[in-house]
Amino acid sequence: MLKFDLKNKLHFALMAAFLLILPLVLQGAGNFWVRIADMALLYVLLALGLNIVVGFAGLLDLGFVAFFAVGAYMYGLLASPHLFETFAWIKSAFPNGLHTPIWLIVPAAALLAGAFGVLLGAPTLKLRGDYLAIVTLGFGEIIRVFMNNLDHPVNITNGPKGLILIDPMNFFGYSFGKGIEIFGYKIGSLVMYYYLFMALVIISVIVCHRLELSRIGRAWMAIREDEIAAKAMGINTRNMKLLAFGMGATFGGVSGSMFAAFQGFISPESFSLMESIMIVAMVVLGGLGHLPGVILGALLLSALPEVLRWVSGALDLQALTGGRIDAAILRQLLIALAMITIMLMRPRGLWPSPDHGKSLQNAAK
Repeated sequence: MLKFDLKNKLHFALMAAFLLILPLVLQGAGNFWVRIADMALLYVLLALGLNIVVGFAGLLDLGFVAFFAVGAYMYGLLASPHLFETFAWIKSAFPNGLHTPIWLIVPAAALLAGAFGVLLGAPTLKLRGDYLAIVTLGFGEIIRVFMNNLDHPVNITNGPKGLILIDPMNFFGYSFGKGIEIFGYKIGSLVMYYYLFMALVIISVIVCHRLELSRIGRAWMAIREDEIAAKAMGINTRNMKLLAFGMGATFGGVSGSMFAAFQGFISPESFSLMESIMIVAMVVLGGLGHLPGVILGALLLSALPEVLRWVSGALDLQALTGGRIDAAILRQLLIALAMITIMLMRPRGLWPSPDHGKSLQNAAK
């Protein structure tokens, strides 16, 4: 037992050292690679949130990107000059500009997204399977259309033009937009965001793990396996479903606020249906309900397209095919083929949960 503990501690120490050094190594190769790592961590946050709804509670949600959009626009409106320039009373009340501190804006984005999650879950309590997927898909599209059209008669979201000049993260006077210098070594803005996102991912994994082992997590899994049996055992399925939608949406709101600060610009095009489908694919491809699998799926599906973009540029694939196949189309084709191959060979995901569907497998035997 002592050897097992020491071995685990050694593995954790090596993994922690690797994650700490990784952005510094990537920075030496170019900011392109650090940006890929940053976006991959953001997608891990999103996948962890959706895993609560889809993986733990078994509720197929195709509109999860709506909560991502709510958090992003919440941050963008409160940390950009848009409202300051649109409404005269805000300009008079805040003559130096509306620069809301992150200690207020990020929790506000999480709470607002969680409220939207409950609003989505309330009318869908009696829906299952395909019907639930269609309703949640429609909800995601409604949010995107609203963001795209709320520029008249009062310009709230600036419509398809999006929000610009969004403030970067700022901790104790250190702006993530400028980077810092430690002992003569320059740590860039992207590296600072990497460490921030990594900290959020670690916190999210701990929260999800504790939820999974709690009575709430066991209730979600009972609903996932057999909702009728769970209800017969005294589980309040209505409240548990609403809690799953609300908790998952909270992760989406935090991820959206981080995305807005990281990009400095947001528009409705960033929250399309394809984004929502990709997040679902990350959860399913990695392994429903299994945290390591979800993280693996999110890392692969978020980083693989950008790595293939670099490969297509380095090898000049378009020139190799005589211009007959566009590099972007070929990149998407390779991603689709990889997803199909993995799901055919590993139908339960790359790293499935050992307990997921265990009762169904025993019943089949």
